[in-house]
Amino acid sequence: MALKLSRALFALLTVLFLVAPLLAILPLAFTSSVILTYPVPSWSLRWFEELFTADAWRRAIVNSLIVGTGTTVLATVLGTAASLGLRGRGLPLLGAVRTLFLLPMVVPAVVLGVGMQVFLVRVGLASSYAGVIIAHTVVAIPFVVVSVSSALAGIDTRVELAAQSLGASPATVFRRVTLPLAMPGVLSGAVLAFATSLDEVVLTLFVAGPNQRTLARQMFSTIRENISPAIAAAAFIFIVATIAVGLLVALYRVWRARRVKAEAG
Repeated sequence: MALKLSRALFALLTVLFLVAPLLAILPLAFTSSVILTYPVPSWSLRWFEELFTADAWRRAIVNSLIVGTGTTVLATVLGTAASLGLRGRGLPLLGAVRTLFLLPMVVPAVVLGVGMQVFLVRVGLASSYAGVIIAHTVVAIPFVVVSVSSALAGIDTRVELAAQSLGASPATVFRRVTLPLAMPGVLSGAVLAFATSLDEVVLTLFVAGPNQRTLARQMFSTIRENISPAIAAAAFIFIVATIAVGLLVALYRVWRARRVKAEAG
């Protein structure tokens, strides 16, 4: 009993440690003051209004949605395909190939930014939406690979072999068996890819032009010029949107588990 309580207490303290910065900044999104300061003099929605009325912030939000959506689709497709390829056993240099897919997670963002800038200039995609999406996809794919690979590892291969023994083609097995079972991992990877794109600043500084200024880059520029409570309002939207998408994925997992249990029963 004491061990369980200590574990629960440790988990609670860890969660508080992680969310404390968020709890400190989020109330400032509703301040009426022009500076970030406590105590809050009065409550107001003026900074949310500025986000959606000021041209710079409104354009940044639209750009983030465009880039984030494109990155999510591309990273999810490529990451899922890579996970399926890495699933095979006995493939030569499998460990080395898997490490290559995870390299963008550990390579310094500045190094990636310089390399992506040189590459995009050579292929004529510098300062374009396509170039920013490609750059963000590079850093988002590893998260999809990790998530989908974990989901695929939990699939009993005997289920797929049973489908094949009943005459199902490889495409049918993938569409009707493998993909539905791996869907929670695919959705989790998509959420991580979208969050990674929204949060990416360094790569955007290197590869994006003035017309592709994302919300994260706008926040970074605003911090350099003037620390405005609009940054807290933008952070509030970031966090709430991420939590909402995460809850949707969690609800889907619960619904999926109940459906599978009902079908098995």
